[in-house]
Amino acid sequence: MPNRKPPPMKPLLFQEHSPEEMLERARAFREMCERRRTVRDYSPRPVPRALLEELIRTAGTAPSGANKQPWKFVIVDDPAIKRQIRVAAEKEEKESYEHRMPQSWLEDLAELGTDWHKEFLEVAPCLIVVFKERFRIEDGVRKKNYYTEESVGIACGFLLAAIHQAGLVSLTHTPSPMNFLQKILKRPSNEVPYLLIPVGYPAASANVPDIARKDIDQILVRNVPGAETNENGA
Repeated sequence: MPNRKPPPMKPLLFQEHSPEEMLERARAFREMCERRRTVRDYSPRPVPRALLEELIRTAGTAPSGANKQPWKFVIVDDPAIKRQIRVAAEKEEKESYEHRMPQSWLEDLAELGTDWHKEFLEVAPCLIVVFKERFRIEDGVRKKNYYTEESVGIACGFLLAAIHQAGLVSLTHTPSPMNFLQKILKRPSNEVPYLLIPVGYPAASANVPDIARKDIDQILVRNVPGAETNENGA
């Protein structure tokens, strides 16, 4: 294997906190995230483009396979384009609700009060459409991306947290199939629609389902079989 020149490096910018500060910061962030909810009732109140771009900058800080950053974010705030997206999404959703989804899935969705009508795609002041790059083109040459699904998923997590932290609400929408987004937004063939995120302010009358998150004991495995721990957990 040929010798490779090591990449340029720079010092890590790291600010250390005391254990007490770390716990307090972790709790504050968790409490903020607990207040985040999926919202379907939006105000048409506009969101500044500068704010949306700052949120996308945050998403772009996510880690990615080999640092290829295989994502594209498209902001849609034109009413005519939002209308096109709604019509196309509702067509697919109606087909799914009436013919594609098994009964068990419909029963689970019924608990959340959803159906194929997606008014929020027009009412929300903007949509952020996330695309994943199946491959990239550099100097006319097709090149591979790595861990694309995982990388884009992490970036979307960063984006959702940033939206909430900024004081806005959002929803993750995945009409299936979503190839109409590629056509409407005129994206190249190497980009595949990944997620459709309405973003904005909640309507004054907005309600959300009265649901709960799983308790820590339901999602955390504290003791791995065969692993020995001392009193300090080491």
